[in-house]
Amino acid sequence: MDDTQIGLALTTDCTPRYCQADPRTGGAQAVAEAWRNITATGARPLAVTDNLNFGNPEKPEIMGQFIAALEGMGEACKVLDFPIVSGNVSLYNETRMPDGTTQAILPTPAIGGLGVLDDVSTAIGLGMQASKDLVLIGTTKGELGQSIWLREILGREDGAPPAVDLAAEKRNGDFVRAEIQAGQITACHDIADGGILVAAAEMVMASGIGCELESPDSGIRPEAFWFGEDQARYLVCVDDAQAFCARAAQAGVPARLMGRAGGNELILPSGVTISAARLQFAHESFFPALMDK
Repeated sequence: MDDTQIGLALTTDCTPRYCQADPRTGGAQAVAEAWRNITATGARPLAVTDNLNFGNPEKPEIMGQFIAALEGMGEACKVLDFPIVSGNVSLYNETRMPDGTTQAILPTPAIGGLGVLDDVSTAIGLGMQASKDLVLIGTTKGELGQSIWLREILGREDGAPPAVDLAAEKRNGDFVRAEIQAGQITACHDIADGGILVAAAEMVMASGIGCELESPDSGIRPEAFWFGEDQARYLVCVDDAQAFCARAAQAGVPARLMGRAGGNELILPSGVTISAARLQFAHESFFPALMDK
């Protein structure tokens, strides 16, 4: 409508490998990540729809997945004040294997989230902005169970998924949203698959602007720090990291300086550099190359 400044933020989320490892945690995480995606734009999360995709519920293990995922979703919706208003269920999703057995899909309680912006002009994106400080919001323990790093680098899919602390999700997200609405955050990206370094690379690709990352100096192994998939975290661009982190501390929100945006390269603490153009090419050329095969 031409006579309103109201805007909508929409997202869909689910991490099936988390749900396979722990359906209750995976269900809660799917809701929490959708809530986080919407929050990262500055919008107020309003409601959820779901699409519950599972195997044959006549098998006890599948029905167990289904019930546990619903319990996790329900808990997250209550704590985050993010009610489910509609949805559908798709069951018996299985493939017959060559030996005659059936293999179910991974449990996939897909979440569709809706948020609202009272003034759409206040929405922000994830692209890096030059000459801004890059700040990490949230606690990093280096959780690598069921992570992309574990799967792609070590060829393993094991361990527990990252814990979901719903109180921390609410606290950190409410602070981030308030800072966006106050104009204190100029770019924001929630941290999900791949951890901090993947989120930073995505911010660089979105803008073509690079950043120089600081050494974590956290006592956590480097691969766990950079690629751990701990929840309730965001990367944000701000004008003054010191003042921002002071406000975060007053709100009980963990925050630390991670680097500074500028130039056209992603610079790691080790000194390794990757140009924004190289990241964008690698990202954008995948599907064209696949279709040419």
